[in-house]
Amino acid sequence: MMRRRRMAMTLGAMAAAATLTLGMSGSAYAAEGVLIINGAGYVDPSGCYPVDWFPSSVTNNTNAIAEVHSGPGCSGAVEWLVYPGETYYTETAQSVFIL
Repeated sequence: MMRRRRMAMTLGAMAAAATLTLGMSGSAYAAEGVLIINGAGYVDPSGCYPVDWFPSSVTNNTNAIAEVHSGPGCSGAVEWLVYPGETYYTETAQSVFIL
């Protein structure tokens, strides 16, 4: 009887730990640093940002990769990947996605 109780407590603790771990992995994440699009800075950015005029520049001073998209709302093909520390110049991109 004691063995079953100990086993149930152990399994319960493991299930609780797994739930906490899975819950934390789904929490919000943002890149750390500043994403600069046409001179406008976005601190700790996350998601999709519009490119409002041309020619445009995207400077990635974050710890994540920024995707430059050919369409609005981060649709269309990925035109370029801007790695941390890089700047990309474009006359065709309409949006930038960063996670």
